[in-house]
Amino acid sequence: MIPLNHYLILSAILFAIGTTGVFLRRNLITMLLSVEIMLNAVNLTFVAVGRYLGTVDGQIITFFVMTVAAAEAAVGLALVISLFRHRETLNPDAFSSLKW
Repeated sequence: MIPLNHYLILSAILFAIGTTGVFLRRNLITMLLSVEIMLNAVNLTFVAVGRYLGTVDGQIITFFVMTVAAAEAAVGLALVISLFRHRETLNPDAFSSLKW
């Protein structure tokens, strides 16, 4: 059986990749996908710790997080498409103004 530390290290690496994608990329869709990677890293941590402790609490929390992530992805993608139709760019710097 794989020890808990391996799962936590993998989760930390995934979270770091997602954080790097959010801070370094200049594309809204890539930033949205990076946030999803970070959510999956947290899900991996919940499941690994839940399995280590012998409970199903981590899996239950993961199902709730996955539901919220699906809704966030749907709403986020709809907003990105709307912004792209309005400004015809996906660069986040173009959306600094709150006025249309």
